[in-house]
Amino acid sequence: MATAVRISSKLVKEARLFSRVDKRSLTGQIEHWAKIGKCAEENPDLTYSLIKDILLGIEELEQNEFSEYTFD
Repeated sequence: MATAVRISSKLVKEARLFSRVDKRSLTGQIEHWAKIGKCAEENPDLTYSLIKDILLGIEELEQNEFSEYTFD
C-alpha cells in the first residue's frame, strides 16, 4: 500500500543522485536506504557491508538463485 510522505528536498536531491548511479527509481532508492537503516538500527554491531551481503543473500534465496556451500 503506497503512502505519501513528506521528506526534505535535500534528501530527495541526494536520493535522486544515488538512484541514477545505482539504477533505481527515486522511490526505490529511498526504500533501499530505509531498509538498510532499519537493519542497522536493529543490528548495531553489523557493518554496512555485512548488512548488504545479508540482504543480497535473502534476495538470492527468494529468487532461487543460490548454490549449496561446501565446507572443505
